[in-house]
Formats: sequence, C-alpha cells, structure tokens
Amino acid sequence: MNFTEIFLLAVGLATDAFSASVCQGIRMRKINHTGAFLTALFFGIFQAVMPLAGYFLGSNFAEITARYDRWIAFILLLIIGGKMIWEAFFPEDSSDSEYKFSLKDIFVLSVATSIDAMAVGVVFSAHRTDIFLSVSVIGIVTFLLSLTGVFIGNRFGSRYGKYAEITGGAVLVFIGLKMFLN
Repeated sequence: MNFTEIFLLAVGLATDAFSASVCQGIRMRKINHTGAFLTALFFGIFQAVMPLAGYFLGSNFAEITARYDRWIAFILLLIIGGKMIWEAFFPEDSSDSEYKFSLKDIFVLSVATSIDAMAVGVVFSAHRTDIFLSVSVIGIVTFLLSLTGVFIGNRFGSRYGKYAEITGGAVLVFIGLKMFLN
C-alpha cells in the first residue's frame, strides 16, 4: 500500500471515532481542553493499536474476533449511547451540572470504535504493508479528527443542549447498529 492508500484508509477507520468524539463534545457544556485532548489521544492510540494487534496476531485470532466483534461493539455503543440519552432526560441533579470527563467512558468508546481496525492489521500482514508507518498514520489521523470532533460537538452541544445530547446518543447507538449489521 502506498501512503495515499494508507491515509485514505486511516480517514475511513477514524470516522466512527470522529462521530463518537462529536458526541463527547456535545456532552460538554463548556469545552474541557484536557478532556478533548484525552478523548483524541485514546481514540488515536486504540485505532493504531488494534491494527498492530491484528498484524502480529494474524488471521487465526482475527477469525475468533470476527465472530464476536459486532456484538461487542454493538453492546458497548448501545450502553454509552443509551446512557447519553438517559442523562439528557434525567440529569444527575436539577442544577444542570457540569460535564464530568470519564476515562471509563472514553476507554469503552475507544475499544468499541476500534475493534474493526484489527481486521485491517491482518490485511496489512497479508499485503506486507509497512505496519509502523500504517499505524502511525492511522493514529495521527484519528487523533486529529477526534480532537476536531470534540470541538465541533461542543459548539453544537452548547447551542442545542439536551437535543444535541439525545442526537449524540442516538448516533452512537446507530454506529453500534451499523457495525452489528455489517
């Protein structure tokens, strides 16, 4: 694979992380720069690590993972998206509390949106693609798109509040459903 193909693949892999990052930004009433950076960092790292794992673990592990990856991604995204929708209707307290960044939520979203990238690593192995260049490009592209997504989501969320959070939760559920049905 040449650099252009790797870059385009990276953009394609990063779309779910971008959407999830937009949803994270929607949840922030006021931009949380540390949370935005950590969100992008987690998504970038996981999108890079999963193809690396697929590359080194090979097709045997990929076959096992392929049986369950749809279910795992669907359940994780359903839980996080459902939680967002629930919190839009039933906030933790009536004072419209400040968004609390959660490493647990970001970890779960990172795993859920990057599971499909493991299969890409198997493809890299079969095509003898430079794995370190590939995962570096995937990680950097995902980081940049995710960081942008948080800021876009925040801008949208600060304007539309509860409705944006409901939409964001629905998007995560839809991404999980899309992964499950593919």
